[in-house]
Amino acid sequence: MGSKSRPLRTGYTTGACAAAAAKAAALALFGCGGTGKRAAAAGEVEIPFPDGTRHSLKVERTWQEGSQGASWASVIKDGGDDPDVTHGAEIMARVVFRGSFGTVGAGAGLPSIAVLGGEGVGVVTRPGLSVAVGEPAISPTPRKMVVQAVTEAVRIGQAAAGVAPAAIDVTICVREGERIARKTLNARLGVVGGISILGTTGIVRPLSAEAWTATITASMSVARAMGRREIVLSAGRSSERAHIGRYGLPEESYVMMGDYLEYALLEARGFGFDRVHLCSQWAKMLKIAMGTPQTHVSHGPIDLEKAAAFLKILGAPLPGRQFNTAREMFDFFASREGAREAFPLLCAAARGYAESVTGGIPVCVHLVSYGGEVVATDG
Repeated sequence: MGSKSRPLRTGYTTGACAAAAAKAAALALFGCGGTGKRAAAAGEVEIPFPDGTRHSLKVERTWQEGSQGASWASVIKDGGDDPDVTHGAEIMARVVFRGSFGTVGAGAGLPSIAVLGGEGVGVVTRPGLSVAVGEPAISPTPRKMVVQAVTEAVRIGQAAAGVAPAAIDVTICVREGERIARKTLNARLGVVGGISILGTTGIVRPLSAEAWTATITASMSVARAMGRREIVLSAGRSSERAHIGRYGLPEESYVMMGDYLEYALLEARGFGFDRVHLCSQWAKMLKIAMGTPQTHVSHGPIDLEKAAAFLKILGAPLPGRQFNTAREMFDFFASREGAREAFPLLCAAARGYAESVTGGIPVCVHLVSYGGEVVATDG
C-alpha cells in the first residue's frame, strides 16, 4: 500500500518574525508575561496578521541590555518547506522606551513607535523599491505588523502596570544578515549591508510564485527608476553571465526571470521598456519558441518528438533518428557543419512568441550554450 506524500508545510516571513520578536521584547521591558487575547504556549508570542488572523510564533530567547534600558528578543525564521536562504535566520528586535513613564487611565493614548533597521538589515541605496533611498529595507507590511504587535504589548503593559512611555524605538536586526544577503539579489536591487525584511501576508507558502514574481517586479522597478530603457531577462545564472560577458549592460538592467517567462514579459510591457533582451540555454529556449508561458519542468517536460517536428517546420536540418534528451539534440546541432543554422532559426521563433506577449516591444533573443557562450542572436 503506497504512502501518500505529506502536504508541504507553510512557514512565516521575516516580517512576521520581526513583529513577534518586537512584541516579545516589549512585553519583557514592561515586565509582562501575557501574550494577547488568548494564551500562547510557553515561549511563544501571539501576533495579528494582515488578513485578520492571529498566529503564535516561538520566541528563541529574550535578554536585557543592562544600563541601556533596552530589551531584546529573537525568533528563528521557520520558512516551512520553502527552500529560502533566510530559513533558520535569527531575527532579533531591540526595544527601548523613550520619554518618562506617565500614569495612564483606561482610555489612554498610545506612544509613537519608530521601526528602525540595525545590524544585518540592509539599507536601500537605489530608487524604485517600496522603501525610500537611505531607509532600512523593511517593507511597508512588515513595518505595520511590527507596530501592531508592539501596540498590543503596550496595551498589555498599560493594563498591568498603569504606565506607558512617550515613545518606543524598535530596531530590527538579523544575525549574520550580511552573509545571508550575499546569496540573494539584494545587491542588484541596491539593498546593501544585509537582508530585506519582507512579506505581504506574513505566511510563506512553499514553492509559490510570490517570491519570484515580486523580485522580478522589484528588479524592473529599480531599472526603470535608474533610467534604464532596456532590460535583460535571463532564465538562469549561466545565461545571464554569458550576456554580461558579451554586452556588459549596467547591473540593474539584468532581471532574473527564472521560469516565469510570460509574467516577466508582461511586466516589461507594463513598465514600458524600449527593448527586452531574452537569454536562455537550449532546452528552455525550445519551450519559449514553442510558446510555453511557464518553462519549469513541473509544467511539463519537453516532448522531444514534438520539438523535433517543430524544428523541422522551422527548416532546421534534422537527422533520421530520435533524440533521448534536449542536450543531445543541442550537441548534434553544435557539432556538425551546417547544422548550427538551427540556432538562429530557433531564436527567431522565440522572438516571435516573446514579442506577441510584449505587444510589439522589440525583443532580442540570445541562445546560450551549455558552455556559457552566446551562440546565436536574433533581434
